[in-house]
Amino acid sequence: MGAMKLRIAGLLSLGLAVAAGFVAAGFAVSGLAAGGRDTTPRRVAFQIATGSGNYFAVGEAISGLISHPPGVTRCLGAGRCGPQGLVASARTGAGAIANLEAVNDGQLDSSLSPSDVVGEAVAGKGAFRHTGKETHLRVIAALYPETLHLVAAAPAKIETVSGLRGKRVALGVKDSADFVRARAVLAAYGLSERRIKPVYERPERAATMLEQGKLDAFFVSGGVPLPLVAALTGAHKAVLVPLAGKGRDRLLKNMPGLAADIIPAGLYPGMAAVPAVRGQVLWMVRDTAPPDLVYALTRALFDLGNRPLLDQVGRDGRAIRLDRAQGVLPAPLHAGAARFYREAGKTIPGSAANQTL
Repeated sequence: MGAMKLRIAGLLSLGLAVAAGFVAAGFAVSGLAAGGRDTTPRRVAFQIATGSGNYFAVGEAISGLISHPPGVTRCLGAGRCGPQGLVASARTGAGAIANLEAVNDGQLDSSLSPSDVVGEAVAGKGAFRHTGKETHLRVIAALYPETLHLVAAAPAKIETVSGLRGKRVALGVKDSADFVRARAVLAAYGLSERRIKPVYERPERAATMLEQGKLDAFFVSGGVPLPLVAALTGAHKAVLVPLAGKGRDRLLKNMPGLAADIIPAGLYPGMAAVPAVRGQVLWMVRDTAPPDLVYALTRALFDLGNRPLLDQVGRDGRAIRLDRAQGVLPAPLHAGAARFYREAGKTIPGSAANQTL
């Protein structure tokens, strides 16, 4: 077991339950009815590992709508919640890489993960080249899109990715989605961390540093428009650097979980249309998760009665729609989710498992 695996195991021991817990529970019932038969639903914990910010907010909303503890009247409608006795919770995980390794190894129930990082995990490339292919990862649903922004300080005069050479650039916290994407961008455009002055900070801190003249550029992902980017461009303190040309072609080839994107003109104050790339946030589980459980989770996620719970999260929650859950996925669908989509009359063209439902 490598250092990364050991670090994951140590972090998980602080509070994340193993997937075997809900498998062993089997969603059986406990308590006595007439004749001595158990009928009271057993409380079963289920965790969703997330990142910070909107990742956590969405994970918390999903946890709330799938939970089905005894006595919750909201769950009386068929399919409104997960299996009886399920108590779900969102937890900030150890990073995009660690979360996926933990789900693959059966040490974590589920995670909200970026599609491009999932693609690297399934292929055993990039951040996963030392651990190999993570073959047990399965998708419940594509949740919402997020666009990668390269934000540069206006005084730095950075007009292309190549212009980052020798500059102070925040790549995000190590092992985060932004970090994985930033390194992939640099590689696609013929740069590396050695060719820049790397800084490993969260986007919020990076934005403050840029505003203070302590940073030249930073990478940040999210649904557009991002408030922290709008604040900087609106104050004429930052510009968006295009991700275009052959470099973007190489990036999309190397990161199959990404797609070409355009940030529309005027979306950020004073900005013309900017070529970019976008990924998706996926809800991931292990292939051994019980099909009936995953079917129930998927059904609850898209139950129309739960729409207000998702809408309360904001833009990303409103983007979670059944008609957007299908597409080209970097990992196979879980069998339980596939059953739900099949019954809903949906297809998943071009998934990694070539699953047409």
